[in-house]
Amino acid sequence: MPQVDLYHHQVRTALIKDGWTITHDPYVLEFKGRRVYADLGAEKPLAAEKDNLKIVVEIKVFGTPSLMTELEKALGQYGIYRTFLRRTSPDRKLYLAIPVDIHQSFFQEGAIQEIVADYALNLLVFDAETEVVVEWITN
Repeated sequence: MPQVDLYHHQVRTALIKDGWTITHDPYVLEFKGRRVYADLGAEKPLAAEKDNLKIVVEIKVFGTPSLMTELEKALGQYGIYRTFLRRTSPDRKLYLAIPVDIHQSFFQEGAIQEIVADYALNLLVFDAETEVVVEWITN
C-alpha cells in the first residue's frame, strides 16, 4: 500500500465537512496490468438527480524547496491517473488537492496558470489548519 501524504487526514476531513462521502482510501486504479493508487475516492449526492457526483483526489503537499520539481511529479501522476480513469471509471472526475498557501503563491504565477490551463487541471484548494475546502477549480 502507498504511504499517505502529510495532509491526507486534513483533506479527508475537509471533504467530509463539504458533504462528501469517502468511498475509497486509497482509490485503486487498475488498467491493463498496471495498478496505481490515488489518495481518495468520494461521492456526493446531486440535488434533483438520481446519480452521485464522483471524484478521485490526489493530494500534493509541495513541501520541498523545488516547487517546479513537485509540480512536474504531480503532473505526471495526474496524467497517468486521468488516463486510467477515462478508461475504467469515466464517471469520476480527478482533482489535485493543494494547500491554500501554495495556491495563493506558486499557483498564481503566470507560467503556472498557463500550465494549469494547458493540462486542464482540476484543483481542490484546502486549508490544512481548519480542515476545510477553500475552493474547487474545474477546468
